[in-house]
Amino acid sequence: MHIRKELPDFTKGPIIKSLLTLSIPIVFANLLQTAYQLTDTFWVGRLGAEAVAAVSLSFPVMFLLISLGGGLAIAGTIMVAQYKGKGDLTQVDHVSAQTLIMMVSVSVVFSIIGYFLSAPLMQLMGADAEVFPKAVSYLQISFMGMIFLFGYFVFQSLMRGVGDVKTPMYIVLCTVLLNLIFDPLFIFGWGPIPSFGVGGAAVATIGTQGIAALIGLFILFSGKYGIRLKKSNLKFDFKLIKKMFFLGFPSSIEQSTRALGLTIMTFLVASFGTLVIASYGIGTKILSFIIIPAMGISMSTSTLVGQNIGADKVDRAEKITNKALFLAFLILTLAGIFLFIFAEPAIAAFIPNDPDVIKTGALFIRIMSLSFGFIGAQQTINGTFVGSGNTKTSMTLSIVSLWIFRFPLAYILSKHTSLGINGLWISFPVSNVLATITAYIWFKKGDWKKKKIIPEPLEKEVHKETIIEEGF
Repeated sequence: MHIRKELPDFTKGPIIKSLLTLSIPIVFANLLQTAYQLTDTFWVGRLGAEAVAAVSLSFPVMFLLISLGGGLAIAGTIMVAQYKGKGDLTQVDHVSAQTLIMMVSVSVVFSIIGYFLSAPLMQLMGADAEVFPKAVSYLQISFMGMIFLFGYFVFQSLMRGVGDVKTPMYIVLCTVLLNLIFDPLFIFGWGPIPSFGVGGAAVATIGTQGIAALIGLFILFSGKYGIRLKKSNLKFDFKLIKKMFFLGFPSSIEQSTRALGLTIMTFLVASFGTLVIASYGIGTKILSFIIIPAMGISMSTSTLVGQNIGADKVDRAEKITNKALFLAFLILTLAGIFLFIFAEPAIAAFIPNDPDVIKTGALFIRIMSLSFGFIGAQQTINGTFVGSGNTKTSMTLSIVSLWIFRFPLAYILSKHTSLGINGLWISFPVSNVLATITAYIWFKKGDWKKKKIIPEPLEKEVHKETIIEEGF
């Protein structure tokens, strides 16, 4: 007999405590993921500029596919969270199994297409003769391991849905430590293990992700951590998979348009020369660290809102959002004040011997830091929309933020006013404030409360029909 681990009931109790219980492990796991990427960068950098260029050219392609896969996995998080809140563990197990089937199927398709398109894609991206074979090798090996990457996405997303964020965090910690060993081992070779060069970084990633995915699957099949995968559920439920695909696809589009938006913004920045590119690059790296706590609070809000809507506690879901908004705004504003004061040392940590880049980068950080609280608020509201199943709303708001507010503002202010490069920097806080106001108005309208992605209990439906028949 399988005994399920007793998970906290997030449909009652102190809201701030629940938010922190979920947010802190998610933030820590995201920081570890950043350390994972830094380890790759460090060891590949030992091979020289061509190796770094090969990975850099491959990154947008991999990031796009990771965004698409991560977005689809969110469908599992939403439905599992709502069924967990409802107390329907049978459906939690069924949805989990179907999420796994959907993600494995998608990963196999991506792997095959990606493997054969690796060379044409690198040609399209302008890889020169020396970089081309390295980039193609790195991409093809990465595509071969796509099933492991998506497999771990499934585990992480499902566990977050039931409210267990510590177990995935421990597994990420193990993968980071393993990557410290695997990277130099496969890049440079040792004993019977040959040197794979740049491809070795991809082999190391497949190895660590493969171990993480297998541990995750073992945990899910064990049934001791809130979810139990059963063989009887591992049959295609096409109706449910279709529903989950269309629930998760807007999140995939949202994440991939963000990735595309950063690329387009880089083209605009590049028109101002090397100094501005360097300042922008370092500034956005620092921003990526600042966004980690915002994403942590957003993901925890998503889980809490999902579970409470599943438990038919919509008013509590709204209270959760309001408190999460306050928490995110406060934490990110404090981080912004800190960076405003220490902007120059923060830039100098990345590029210590270039006063011009330090000065320009520090100005970018100071202008941007004034709106960090709004980034936290916007991410939190997005978390509410996702948790309630309104993924199209979340997608629309992200597209509006980037393509209606930020990019046009950056272009107009930098190219058609006397502000020049300062116009680029100013577009960040202005677009953040406008996007947050838009998201908040949408949230207060309350349409997100009406979305139903799981069927109501039968007794409720019977009660409604009785009321209609009685003429009330």
